[in-house]
Amino acid sequence: MDAVDREILTELQQNGRLTITELAERVRMSVSPCHRRLRALEQAGVISGYRAELNAGALGLNFHSLVFVTMLNADRGTLDAFESSVADIPNVILAQRLFGDPDYLLRIVARDLPAFQQLYDARLASLPGVARLSSTLVMKSVVDSRSLPI
Repeated sequence: MDAVDREILTELQQNGRLTITELAERVRMSVSPCHRRLRALEQAGVISGYRAELNAGALGLNFHSLVFVTMLNADRGTLDAFESSVADIPNVILAQRLFGDPDYLLRIVARDLPAFQQLYDARLASLPGVARLSSTLVMKSVVDSRSLPI
């Protein structure tokens, strides 16, 4: 990856809806070489996809929580069952396995506190292999969806 590839990636992180013509103009290339580089970046897995960033508040999802999960056991079967179950919960917008204690961090969105409580009681509390859940409310997002420093 060279400086031109990094410039292409920087532009796409800022606006993934650029046409190939607009992208080529911004990185000061002709369309065909820019298109070839873009396809190569996609095929190499550097660009994993394109999507729209949605405003959670505009969609009525005004409640954000971080849930810390401590597991009973760390055997492969337990972790696989837990991770598969978490992946099936649409309100979990981020799930990360951590080193140390706790074992996982989940970022949850919901309409409001009653909706979160219902999700917590019905789905989160019954996740397989969980020893303990601890949650905290997000007061404010200071940095969210930042572009990668390339």
